Amino acid sequence: MSTTETLTHPVVVTQPITVAHPAITAENVQQLFPEVNTTVIGGAHASATSDNALDGYNEEQIRLMDEVCIVLDENDFPIGSATKKYAHLMENINKGLLHRAFSVFLFDSQNRLLLQQRATEKITFPDMWTNTCCSHPLGIPGETGSNLDESIEGVRRAAQRKLDQELGIKASQVPIDDFRFLTRIHYVSPSDGKWGEHEIDYILFIKADVDLEINPNEVRDSRYVSQEDLKTMFKDPSLKFTPWFKLICESMLYEWWDHLDSGLEKYLGEQEIRRML
Repeated sequence: MSTTETLTHPVVVTQPITVAHPAITAENVQQLFPEVNTTVIGGAHASATSDNALDGYNEEQIRLMDEVCIVLDENDFPIGSATKKYAHLMENINKGLLHRAFSVFLFDSQNRLLLQQRATEKITFPDMWTNTCCSHPLGIPGETGSNLDESIEGVRRAAQRKLDQELGIKASQVPIDDFRFLTRIHYVSPSDGKWGEHEIDYILFIKADVDLEINPNEVRDSRYVSQEDLKTMFKDPSLKFTPWFKLICESMLYEWWDHLDSGLEKYLGEQEIRRML
């Protein structure tokens, strides 16, 4: 995305947002968050690899904290970029810093949902069960977008990249055009006192039989579940689940799942952002 273009991004929201901080805009984002670069692609950022705040964490997960997330205003319009580390610090989240994300739900030919348990090495939400893949489009060519259609294409490409990186699923088994966009959810949740999430999260469904080659630095465990299996898991007090996955399950997942093979079209391409704050 060119930083010199004037772009419009109309969106209908499901409800107003009540915040205790100023609305974050392209005009004030750098004043409020000095480490945000107002360039979405190609901006300079301080590295997390020499940050004492990350002492004791896994080396590979620290390296991934240098990935560049897309900073947004509350209507999902890109206004800058920030490192994954900076975007996930609760001190910034509490002041309103918001970034773009995606959540993939992959179903096999038996309509079972593939879940993963996040690795113990993960800095945010370690050891929690969640949907197939949850991550971020990056501030790189092909993964950004300033209108909804472009943004959907960007998160599809990012989803394909991360399915390979986390689960070893090759791109040929999950073609870009097979990802089906349902909606976006805007939510906020702490992981612990230091880290958390504040995201506009794109929900993608895909149906495919895939081969897995699990990356143990990302994924501790995985399993395919039916709806009943998943409901049973939620009743097990020994299991923990990511907050975004619980929000999706408690709202629309089972209804979408019921229509996976017939009638899903009526749920696709929702224009509104679902505010779950």
